[in-house]
Amino acid sequence: MAELVMFAAARQIAGEASREIPGSSVREVLDSAVGRYGASFADVLAVSRIWINGQSLARAEDSPCCDTDEIAVLPPISGG
Repeated sequence: MAELVMFAAARQIAGEASREIPGSSVREVLDSAVGRYGASFADVLAVSRIWINGQSLARAEDSPCCDTDEIAVLPPISGG
């Protein structure tokens, strides 16, 4: 299972910083996360950057993943 690491709003909605989630692609992992965390999580994903093992993905659905991968969800953050 890949480890999904969540930051900012994604972490708040999920109620946890990370979770191991099964899937053979980044899209499968993210879809499983939406199933687990709900529509609000899907809304955050729509505006988030997705990284795998420290590298930004242009298109998450095209990327395979394996049990040793770390997938990070990085929502936009505003500051003041």
